[in-house]
Amino acid sequence: MTYKLLFVSAALLALSACDKTTATSGTATPVAGATAPAGTNWTETFSATPDGGMLKGNPDAEIKLVEYGALTCSHCAEFAEASREELNAMIASGKVSYEFRSFMLNVMDVPAALLARCGGPGPFFPISDQLFATQMDWLGKAQTITEAEQAQWANLQPEQLAPVLATKLGLDTFVQARGIGAEKARACLTDRKAIDQLGEITQRAQSEFKVTGTPTFVINGRTVPNSADWKTLLPALKSAGA
Repeated sequence: MTYKLLFVSAALLALSACDKTTATSGTATPVAGATAPAGTNWTETFSATPDGGMLKGNPDAEIKLVEYGALTCSHCAEFAEASREELNAMIASGKVSYEFRSFMLNVMDVPAALLARCGGPGPFFPISDQLFATQMDWLGKAQTITEAEQAQWANLQPEQLAPVLATKLGLDTFVQARGIGAEKARACLTDRKAIDQLGEITQRAQSEFKVTGTPTFVINGRTVPNSADWKTLLPALKSAGA
């Protein structure tokens, strides 16, 4: 995927193409849970997946929940807050695993995703949660980008633009305060292979799961329609046996 220098309004940065209609309800026979290895908890078990996602929970859980989300998406931030308690309880049972796959809505998502992923699966979830919680603070700084800056950055390669945007939005110092050193952060921001992987994740979401907005949820390989928030996703998880 080629990233163009695209600056959009705060309204578009909060893009979500999902309807708010309640998903199909119904409760299936609960699936079997699984005990985490001694001394561990599934909510503190993290791994990277072959599909480029970050997974929390039992990798062998019978119910595999995938979210295609964007760190610039306000509905994704709302979902993270609303789902935390109940979803973590499902993950703790070993019945449900939760995988986040980064979907690029706009150019601002590139440095945000690169830095959230920079420390690996373990730091990814707390850093993402904190980016969602402070979304309006760092994302609001995009409104200070001038036309002159846009013109200056127009011909930059993605690996050149990402660190510039990270500094403009304060994302570099944000992650440095959370254990990602300046040198490591810059290495992640200038990693063209990692940037290309974000594009591949986004393209696969569009081609395989017909993702047009965020958040979009997939349970056991099937896209869940009309489920852009926790209230409407919950019945689908219960139908799957959670």
